[in-house]
Amino acid sequence: MSVLPAGIPADAVKAAGEKSSPLPPGANVSMFTPRDVYGIVRPRTVDEVRDTVKAFARTEGGPRLQALSTGRNWGLGSREPARDSVVTLELQALDAVRDLDAEGGWAIVEPGVTQLRLAELLADTGRTLNVTASSGHTSVLGNIIDRGVGLRRQRTLDLAGLEVVLSDGELIRVGWWPDGEHSGAVNPQGLGPSPLALFTQSDLGIVTAGVVRLLPRPEDQRVLRLGFAGDKLVEVIDELRRWTAQGLVSGVLKVYDNVSTESYGGVADAYTTHLCVSGTERSVAAVTRVIQEEAERSGLFTRVLRSDEHPPAPDDLVARAVERLYAGDPSRNEAMLKSAVGQHAARVDAEGGGWLFFLPLIPFTGRAIARAQELLAQVHAETGVRAGSTINALDPDVVDLVVSFRFPRTEHDAEQAHRALDRTYELFADAGFHPYRLDSDHHQWVDRLSPDPAARAFVRRLKQILDPRQVIAPGRYA
Repeated sequence: MSVLPAGIPADAVKAAGEKSSPLPPGANVSMFTPRDVYGIVRPRTVDEVRDTVKAFARTEGGPRLQALSTGRNWGLGSREPARDSVVTLELQALDAVRDLDAEGGWAIVEPGVTQLRLAELLADTGRTLNVTASSGHTSVLGNIIDRGVGLRRQRTLDLAGLEVVLSDGELIRVGWWPDGEHSGAVNPQGLGPSPLALFTQSDLGIVTAGVVRLLPRPEDQRVLRLGFAGDKLVEVIDELRRWTAQGLVSGVLKVYDNVSTESYGGVADAYTTHLCVSGTERSVAAVTRVIQEEAERSGLFTRVLRSDEHPPAPDDLVARAVERLYAGDPSRNEAMLKSAVGQHAARVDAEGGGWLFFLPLIPFTGRAIARAQELLAQVHAETGVRAGSTINALDPDVVDLVVSFRFPRTEHDAEQAHRALDRTYELFADAGFHPYRLDSDHHQWVDRLSPDPAARAFVRRLKQILDPRQVIAPGRYA
């Protein structure tokens, strides 16, 4: 007998297991533990999402609903749920760009809208999308509600409003939502307590659309590539922080170590910095000149190359992609992706090389970054697995450190890589460097890393109030 309740639109059901046996496990590029999935539902409309939720709300016990966008959350579990006994509600068919206002600076998108598609729609406008360095075929909204990081800023800053289906099928809109011809200024917080953040990294509802803020397109842009030696790390990071604090840097400054650069297909020094300057033609020229002078005066860098004078070589996939990413164009990301895992987006989970991510926030200081590198060296010494790392400077105080582990997809190599990941969690937590996103195998860390158990209990009380029948499955942050 099928585990799916009556009332789900028949055309939306793609697979259904029996109550006694789940579906065969799917592949994920990280080789995380497969969960017991008893069905797959792919609604085509918001009404079908609501009907599906209502059907599950009428049933007692059994699997619960786990929503996902395009399922390309690589390195953190892909489409794998955090818990067993779920039916996945896959929203890639909800792929409408419902509205786009370049003048107002916003777009309403559904979960299946990819960053490549939205970026292409903006190509001839005065706006750009704050894109990520992941594949252009990943979901804009999925990454935002998991609190990802773009090339211009943290992507939660791009979020203005959400449309959410609650556990009883009710549809609500939180944050800011355009109102016909009189939309007014974007105001994500609204009046009174704001529920907008409740639905990021959340199992309190199912997001079916969002208002995404768009950035003004710079009149001019230049990317500088600065190489430096490993023994200069502390001094260089402190110098880069000074430049960021004094307004010389546009967007998210990036520093790749040589392992990470080579993984993604770049030309490496020990470390390579990618620094964007954007604005008017005159301001870009002036700031570029200042940075070159500061770099020369510091004596810390082995090379300083400007994108207008020294375009990236054809085989420097990282520099070629990053230059376009600052301009809101993810079209060159696929070459980096294939360099990292050997496959294009559609085949990453089935056939790509093994890939794991650990994503902590680190203070933007030379001392903290050097300590993080020491911890990764310790992981390598203990496990034999070497990580790559990319520094993403979010502001003058905070760095998003993307730690990646590549491995051959054999049982032995996967075991070693996962041991290295587990050890990285332990060492970084002990140093106070906590992750801001979790993978499907480490969801229990949300309690361990919470600064206040009472706050966690409060969130769980909200879950009980909003979803007393546990229609929506607990996620990675439950």
